Amino acid sequence: MQFNNGRHAMNNTTHSNITADVVKMFGIPINSMTMGQALDLIHERISRREKLQIGVVNAAKVVNMQNDPVLHDDVLSSDIILADGMSVVWAGKLLGRPLPERVTGIDLMMKLLDRGNEHRYRVYLLGASEEVSKKVEDNIRRDFPNVVVAGRNNGYYTDAEEPAVVEKIAAANADILFVAMTSPKKEKFIAKWNDKLNVTVRHGVGGSFDVYSGKVERAPEIWMRLGLEWLYRVKQEPGRLWKRYLFTNLKFCKLVLTERFKK
Repeated sequence: MQFNNGRHAMNNTTHSNITADVVKMFGIPINSMTMGQALDLIHERISRREKLQIGVVNAAKVVNMQNDPVLHDDVLSSDIILADGMSVVWAGKLLGRPLPERVTGIDLMMKLLDRGNEHRYRVYLLGASEEVSKKVEDNIRRDFPNVVVAGRNNGYYTDAEEPAVVEKIAAANADILFVAMTSPKKEKFIAKWNDKLNVTVRHGVGGSFDVYSGKVERAPEIWMRLGLEWLYRVKQEPGRLWKRYLFTNLKFCKLVLTERFKK
């Protein structure tokens, strides 16, 4: 399998028998993987105690990466990069670089918890408010009783407190770290502390804790299949989100058309 490793994308070889090509779009090497392949790879890495940094991209992150070189480099420091948004999957089809399916951060998190219930994964929860963090811990203990919550920390800490948070994570000896922060904060945290976290798998899950805790309602399946999850979010908070999604989506369409005409 080919992986993105380090600040500049490089090809590497794993011992796994899973194979997946890298599809390059907008200067981003995206791994052509199904959810099943991703889960198998992660389990193998946990079994071998071999580190794996997971990155995900959607339309908004692709747009932001064009203008934010730090975010760009932090995402490309991931070992694998997955297509989180349907817009990225559709762009691949339009550009003749198809991806097998969408692998969202929250779906990957939930399926890892499900598999972890079978294999007794140790997980660490980082991010969100204290109330949401505690609710997610309680939900995991209820829904996945064999998953070990090795520790948790809310996302409201100062820069001065961050090294101590990293020490807590390292001491927990977890298999998976879920980082529930917004971009670019989560990418920056994972890239900055990668060598000190002592966690096999690092996965930035954005607002997934808010959804799993019940604080935020996720879009119905039909909205997600149509690639309209963003519109459902706007529907919930129109005053705050409509401009952001409108301009982001227009910029993404421009990027796709530019890349299409280049081809």
